[in-house]
Amino acid sequence: MPVSIINIILSLVVALVLHELGHFLAARACRIRVTQAGFGWGPELYRLRLRGIDYQLRLLPFGAYIRLDMAELQRRALAQQLFVLFAGIAVNLMLAALAWGTFFGSFNLALAIANLLPFYQQDGWKSGILICRHVFGRTSQLVEWSFTISGGLMSLAFVARSLFSF
Repeated sequence: MPVSIINIILSLVVALVLHELGHFLAARACRIRVTQAGFGWGPELYRLRLRGIDYQLRLLPFGAYIRLDMAELQRRALAQQLFVLFAGIAVNLMLAALAWGTFFGSFNLALAIANLLPFYQQDGWKSGILICRHVFGRTSQLVEWSFTISGGLMSLAFVARSLFSF
């Protein structure tokens, strides 16, 4: 069954917004202040400030984000920090299960798996860095760079294997 461009765009938009909503709700549940929520990249098209949160809509509909009070997040227990980081992945896994067998379900599953990979700035990488800092009781550039480089190489190998194993 061919997938239309409208289906691809809507799937992307909905999956990204709901992924970030997972982080947003988890942060609120842990009483971590959310300072900004946005959709898209590039120049700002629209901004609304509501209840202390700056909501933004940007020109290019690729990507979504929330910005947390990082000092507040870092003062939380490791379990709460990981809960906030994994909440977006959990939302994508739930959406994948609910929409199983559809393009939207497949897209959410792929998004969840991609975010679990320890690739730089993905949720899996951020969680790995948090765990390393917790285990060592401090930041360590050697450990964090080693984790970043090895995680990136593992992620690239995983993606390459997936793409070329037909």
